[in-house]
Amino acid sequence: MESAHSRRHIERNIAMELVRATEAASMAAARYLGRGNKELVDQAAVDAMRLALGYVSMDGIVVIGEGEKDEAPMLYIGERIGNGADLKVDIAVDPVDGTTLVANGLPGAISAVALSAQGTMNCPRQFVYMNKIVTGPEARGVIDINAPTEENLENIAHAKRRNVSDLTVVVLDRPRHEQLLSEIRNVGARVKLIPAGDLAAGIEAALPETGVDVLMGVGGTPEGVLTAAALQCIGGVIQCKAWPRDKKERDAALADGINLDKVYYTDDLINSEDVFFAATGVSTGELLKGVRYFSGGAATQSLAMRSSSGTVRWIDATHNFDRLDKLRSLELP
Repeated sequence: MESAHSRRHIERNIAMELVRATEAASMAAARYLGRGNKELVDQAAVDAMRLALGYVSMDGIVVIGEGEKDEAPMLYIGERIGNGADLKVDIAVDPVDGTTLVANGLPGAISAVALSAQGTMNCPRQFVYMNKIVTGPEARGVIDINAPTEENLENIAHAKRRNVSDLTVVVLDRPRHEQLLSEIRNVGARVKLIPAGDLAAGIEAALPETGVDVLMGVGGTPEGVLTAAALQCIGGVIQCKAWPRDKKERDAALADGINLDKVYYTDDLINSEDVFFAATGVSTGELLKGVRYFSGGAATQSLAMRSSSGTVRWIDATHNFDRLDKLRSLELP
């Protein structure tokens, strides 16, 4: 049964305000590209994103953030963010998805924010990782995370009117995926291994003409919820299940009453018809260009989406640092 939360609409289009936050985080983080310190990358992005979100007219609660309050001084889970205006929302933030990528000067890192009406985001935090399958709207209704890999790929290929050998499956390059990779290759599909950044890859899997058809494998739980937010906007689908890392995590989840066999669908993670999602490239990847600096400023590329309208905007922007600094000095109390 559809909840009241899922029917609640946000009156104004807040997407551009979120883009300003991801742009700020990306430009701050990209300063540390290739400098080998992922903590500096993350802290710079967190500081910049929190400052930008603080100007937004909303009363937001961070549902997905940098951790619990004692682990993260800012953008922690449960933190209230915004200027306190009467727009009550849930916020999911990933100031940098791919901090290691940025620290090592590698491509594909993005900054992302999602927003929906308060009470509509669900992040099952009892487990850090989830097994996921993500694909585009053509294959809605034909995937089943409990089905064999071969069956899923054959069904997706049929839905897309392609041969299995035409599909490209993105998988995180991890030892835990050895069996999955063998199954994908045995059925004849193509494989794209990525070192990190399964949020960007999940979005690519649902967008047309990206060269990516499916995301499979185990990745972060928060990234799964952010992916679901993007999919609500573009019509793709995600299914995921808990993936406990060890017996201790498994036992703790069971003690909390978690059903480890439960399949989480898109609506289970984001139960709203009005979702906003924004992302900006930090280091250039296949989804978004990274930050490019020039004398006195920088250029960014972002993605802004809203589920109720289905609008997807690609935003190329240039930023004049002198003028931005003057504007900020006027805005500060």
